[in-house]
Amino acid sequence: MSKATRTGTPSPAPHAADSHDLIRVHGARENNLKDVSIEIPKRRLTVFTGASGSGKSSLVFDTIAAESQRLINETYSAFVQGFMPTPSRPEVDVLDGLTTVISVDQQRMGGDPRSTVGTATDANAMLRILFSRLGEPHIGPPSAYSFNTASVRASGAITVERGAKKAVKATYSRTGGMCTGCEGRGTVSDIDLTQLYDDSKSLAEGAFTIPGWKSDSFFTVRVYAESGLLDPHKPIREFTKKEMRDFLHHEPTKVKVEGVNLTYEGLIPKIQKSFLSKDKEAMQPHIRAFVERAVTFTTCPDCDGTRLSEGARSSKINKVSIADACAMEIRDLAAWVRDLDEPSVTPLLTALQHTLDSFVEIGLGYLSLDRPSGTLSGGEAQRVKMIRHLGSSLTDVTYVFDEPTTGLHPHDIQRMNDLLLRLRDKGNTVLVVEHKPEVIAIADHVVDLGPGAGTAGGTVCFEGTVEGLRAGDTVTGRHLDDRVTLKETVRTPTGRLPIRGATTHNLQGVDVDIPLGVLAVVTGVAGSGKSSLVHGSISADAGVVSVDQGAIRGSRRSNPATYTGLLDPIRKAFAKANGVKPALFSANSEGACPTCNGAGVIYTDLAMMAGVATTCEDCEGKRYQPSVLEYHLGGRDISEVLAMSVTEAAEFFGDGEAATPAAHRILTRLADVGLGYLSLGQPLTTLSGGERQRLKLATHMAEKGGDRFVYVLDEPTAGLHLADVEQLLGLLDRLVDSGKSVIVVEHHQAVMAHADWIIDLGPGAGHDGGRIVFEGTPADLVAARSTLTGEHLAAYVGT
Repeated sequence: MSKATRTGTPSPAPHAADSHDLIRVHGARENNLKDVSIEIPKRRLTVFTGASGSGKSSLVFDTIAAESQRLINETYSAFVQGFMPTPSRPEVDVLDGLTTVISVDQQRMGGDPRSTVGTATDANAMLRILFSRLGEPHIGPPSAYSFNTASVRASGAITVERGAKKAVKATYSRTGGMCTGCEGRGTVSDIDLTQLYDDSKSLAEGAFTIPGWKSDSFFTVRVYAESGLLDPHKPIREFTKKEMRDFLHHEPTKVKVEGVNLTYEGLIPKIQKSFLSKDKEAMQPHIRAFVERAVTFTTCPDCDGTRLSEGARSSKINKVSIADACAMEIRDLAAWVRDLDEPSVTPLLTALQHTLDSFVEIGLGYLSLDRPSGTLSGGEAQRVKMIRHLGSSLTDVTYVFDEPTTGLHPHDIQRMNDLLLRLRDKGNTVLVVEHKPEVIAIADHVVDLGPGAGTAGGTVCFEGTVEGLRAGDTVTGRHLDDRVTLKETVRTPTGRLPIRGATTHNLQGVDVDIPLGVLAVVTGVAGSGKSSLVHGSISADAGVVSVDQGAIRGSRRSNPATYTGLLDPIRKAFAKANGVKPALFSANSEGACPTCNGAGVIYTDLAMMAGVATTCEDCEGKRYQPSVLEYHLGGRDISEVLAMSVTEAAEFFGDGEAATPAAHRILTRLADVGLGYLSLGQPLTTLSGGERQRLKLATHMAEKGGDRFVYVLDEPTAGLHLADVEQLLGLLDRLVDSGKSVIVVEHHQAVMAHADWIIDLGPGAGHDGGRIVFEGTPADLVAARSTLTGEHLAAYVGT
């Protein structure tokens, strides 16, 4: 085959299509952004950094990614758009050069008990097909191996309307893999009846002890007392067997109570529907306490926790059932799949092998496919979401990551960097919101936002290379090479918290004494057993206060003032100064603007088009009735106080006419945990994971526990800027010096270097971990360099 020879003619002018090599953002004003205009190079790795709350996520996720998604949604028909989320256009003048955006954020996966790592990544779907083709004995199609599919059988007459109508007999069956004992959940609940009612009383005397079941409740208590099935005046302990069966297990049936048709149902199925079908973490505290007291969850005896029917467990490939495969660590499962030699299913094996190898490559080989997805940390959830993008043939896509190194040991950060560079080198644009110097170092382009947080941020302080950032006079540039030195002297423990024979998850009979009265850091590679040791093995009666990064439940009406209880003393101070009721100063009560019901905005649903939120014209977004805003404290009305930052409010309530000691104490704690930039009325739904954790910590610091309190913090540096780490270390010191014991699960070398005692787990992850590989002071760990943590900490402190 001949090839055309290239002559020495000059190269033609660049093609017009090649000129679109920048993403241009002009006039971005989303959240706290102040008319930001930047140009981001395509097919490069750009890192966005800056203080917590400086506007990084507002620019990357709420502006660039949100507009890309909105424009893609508009390409679908109006009918399809009706089933899709409808984001509104972000506050920005011009967004030019956008490509399809794939967002990989840190939102934890849903806590649905049926969702597992395997179902979330489609690995289970491929395994089910594999066993339906190769499993012996053959039990049916892929649905026969699914714990979310129940077996169904039906028969009867159906009418076929084809020409002359005629009834024909038909049967239908579907083989599912769901265990009938636990309905595919893997656990069964045992209800303690003594926590539901006092059997010495009758229904008329108020026998029920269930929260919210008042004696005059029409839809709960009275339906039992007046159903006609039970004697309401007989003590429950004197019920006959039939009455007890009707009381506890009766099928739903219609009854008439005072002329109203209601449904009567046995107490146990009613409790299961009312309480056990809901996410426990979403319940109110007193309801959650009742469920924990009244219900015990145990492994299903029928399926031994595998969720699968006996038939699904009996079908095997090379003596391995699908339950065995899902229980394996993924790296072991990948090796098992690699050894299968079945030409008839080669394409399936290739796809499954790629998915499993992606888990191992991304550092999640220690997980198993049957791991409930709700138990994954934020960092693990983000990496699981990355699985489907590794090896993708798509190019010219914009990938957006939110602190992808969260939850990663320094040893694993290099692996994550390699993955980010691979995505870039395939011709994609990679945008990363990150604080870690190791990730900033590999950037082609850096955008530093600030200079502060909240209203003090929202501007671009620097754009350029990493070398330019290091030489520039920005907060990030000045702190990029910060290092914490090892302590010269460490505190002496005041006691010990013993853990004996810990076997939670991958722990291998661990015995350890965690010192009290000091700053103790538990570290180790991801999956080594840190959380299993700290959260799963410490006795509940040890006075432990666990502060994690889980979502704070609440609507957009909830804010730092309501969550911390700050609004109560503020309302009372306003009421006392003006001689009126405190309820007037609540936007969720009597003082609410009647037009918008205290929301500050009015929502208009436009079906398949983006809904519109317009500022309430009557209250101008202040959420209160005009008459309420006439009352002042220290020259400010209640809406102006809620618009203050924590720092400003602490000064306002600290002295002068508005001095309120109760409010000032709460505000001081918020400032101590590094949240001085938050406004008191900022919706909780807008807070990052790190901000949520610090808000919880500030709330717990108000509790009276004395020396008995043991604080357990889960990666408190997550989302913290380099300049804020020093403030966090000061906070931890103050907690310990006040008599508290602090246990921190952490990867950040600065926290390790500042610790009084380090417990290092490993040496690897999964079944290669679960052992204590070092106990001692940071100086001893650096001197020994016997573990991966020791090597990285030694490199960090420069010894």
